[in-house]
Amino acid sequence: MDASIVIPVFNQSQYTKQCLETLQEAGIARSQIVVVDNASTDDTAACLAAHPGINVIRNESNRGCGGAWNQGVRALTATWTVVLNNDVIIPPGWLEGLVGFAEEEKVDVVSPASCEGETDYDVPDHARQFVKKMASVKRPGACVGYCFMVHRRVFDKAGLFDDDMRLGGYEDDEFFRRSRQAGFRLGTTGRSFLHHFGSVTQIAMKASMNKPKASLGDRDYYRKKYKLTWLKRHWWRWQEKSRIARWRRSELARYGCTLVALRKGGTFIWR
Repeated sequence: MDASIVIPVFNQSQYTKQCLETLQEAGIARSQIVVVDNASTDDTAACLAAHPGINVIRNESNRGCGGAWNQGVRALTATWTVVLNNDVIIPPGWLEGLVGFAEEEKVDVVSPASCEGETDYDVPDHARQFVKKMASVKRPGACVGYCFMVHRRVFDKAGLFDDDMRLGGYEDDEFFRRSRQAGFRLGTTGRSFLHHFGSVTQIAMKASMNKPKASLGDRDYYRKKYKLTWLKRHWWRWQEKSRIARWRRSELARYGCTLVALRKGGTFIWR
């Protein structure tokens, strides 16, 4: 399968270790993985050294998500590139589901179904049963920043990621917007599933900047780049909320669950 996995990391080595172990258990070859270390100060280097064969890029300074993603994309020129957070658990069949859906449905940027939060459930077993039930379910036009797979043709036409540090925290949204404008199709599929702990690296970066509730980037810079006026922003948000509400109602009515969930207090909260 001609796919590479790009994982930017900044400290949080315990999550990186778990992510790499589950990727290996899912049958992903180490040679397919590129980890970009954005100047971590913990034991991330030792963690990566314990996984020989993985492609590692170490930065002397934190180049942000956009810069790290671009380094990973350039390092391995695969047909498909998966941009992946380190705070995830990958079950078997995850990559096969993404590629199978994308190729059959002619989708250019694709994300898996996911559950965020607590891991007090058997992730591989849940993933297997979930995909069996939800394989035909999709959310056209929707992707998530903690895991999305991109076909090489998107980079060739729409360009790589915007690595301007002012965009911190908005790199995924900017890329999705630019991909749509270039005519590419996006989507989320029930043929693939992962567990996401929930923005662990971004939270750590904000804490290190003493800005726990602030944006990593310049919101005004992003808005000006795309001329996102107050009216445009609120219209887009209303459309997005309406789409999610329709998907949620339809999926719950037909399957009793949804493609996006939160695990809290031993219960799945369907979104």
